[in-house]
Parts: sequence; structure tokens; C-alpha cells
Amino acid sequence: MTPIRVLLVDDHGIVREGLRQVLLADGDFDVVGEAANGVQALDIAARVRPDVVLLDLTMPGDSGLVVAQKLRQEVPNSRVLILSVHDDAEYVLESVRAGAHGYLRKDTTPADLRAAIRAVHSGDAYFSPAVAKRLTEVLRSESSVPAPAPVVVPASLDALTNREREVLAAVARGLLNKEIAGQLGISVRTVEAHRDSVVRKLGIRSAAGLTRFAMEQGLLKGDGGAE
Repeated sequence: MTPIRVLLVDDHGIVREGLRQVLLADGDFDVVGEAANGVQALDIAARVRPDVVLLDLTMPGDSGLVVAQKLRQEVPNSRVLILSVHDDAEYVLESVRAGAHGYLRKDTTPADLRAAIRAVHSGDAYFSPAVAKRLTEVLRSESSVPAPAPVVVPASLDALTNREREVLAAVARGLLNKEIAGQLGISVRTVEAHRDSVVRKLGIRSAAGLTRFAMEQGLLKGDGGAE
């Protein structure tokens, strides 16, 4: 049997090393590359065409959601398996919408990790038990209540100031308020104020929802000036 060719994407070297050891201990897997961020991941994936990309959700630069969407476009034959500390159902849903084929928590066992990679490689979807439970609960809840009135989202970014666009882009890249403040040279309190304004104007409260909006609007392709 030909080994499953896996690309590891995580900004922590010690995590990648642990994953590599887990996979190489089994002859069914071959680690064909490692990346610490989305830019590296896309470059390596384009060159080596891995069977499966094991992708961290939160990284410097583009978030895993953004990278998953780009991988789907640029290397459509590669399967994407998200590995994250988050098990919030909305993150799982957004990951699937971005093109992921499975989702695991980082506290999963080595056996479950290998099983998940085999599953997505064979064409199936795979979700760890804890993630699947939360996702099922959300779907059941949504189906048991009347659908809420649709949120009206601006068709463009015209509702936001340039500074609010910068904050939105940083949120979409997975940065924390403190990191955004350092990057933009403003206070954390100012970041919070801009973020609250973005949420109020767009009617989108979750980070996952803001990330999807930013991707749909093409905001991550360029930066606006301060205002």
C-alpha cells in the first residue's frame, strides 16, 4: 500500500515534531512537508501535492479558515483535516464551508489522528467525537426553532472606516486584540472600540462569521489606510 502523503501545518515547531513522530511510527504515512504559516503551506502544497493537509486553525498571518479555502482552490485534490484547540460548533461549520473535510481537537489520541487521516484520504468526512457532539447539538437546536430573520450584511465594505477594515482584517487572520493593538500602534481599548463598531455595523458577532465576511469581500488581499 502506498503511504498517505501528509503536509503538516502548525506555527509551533514542537507540535509539528510530535505529529511527525506519531505519523512516522506507522508505515501508512509519509510526512512530505512542514509549514509554520499559510504562505508556506500554500507554497509547499503546490509543489508536493500532498494527499492530506493537517492544518492548524489559528496561526500568524492567514487563519486556517483562509488557508483551507485557498487550498481548495489551488490544490483541489488535497484533502484538508483541521486540527485545533477550539471545538466551538461555529468554527467547525465555517471550516467545512471553507473546504475542510474533517475536524479534530488537538487533545485527540494518536490512534484517532491516524484514523481521521485515513478517513478523509479515502473520501469520507471525519469529526472527533467531542466535535461531532457539539455540531449535532447545534444542528438539532437550529432545526427545532423557527429560523431567525436574515441579518442584513452590507454588500461592500463601505459601511466601515479604513481603520475598522484594518481591525476586521486582523480579526480574520486570527489575531488577538493585544496583537492587533501592537500591529496597528493603538491601544487595546481602541481596538475593542473599533471591533465593537464593526460588529454593530455588520451585524456579525462571531470571529468565524467576521472571517467569512472578510474573505467574501476580498479584504485579506490588501490593506487600507488608517482613519
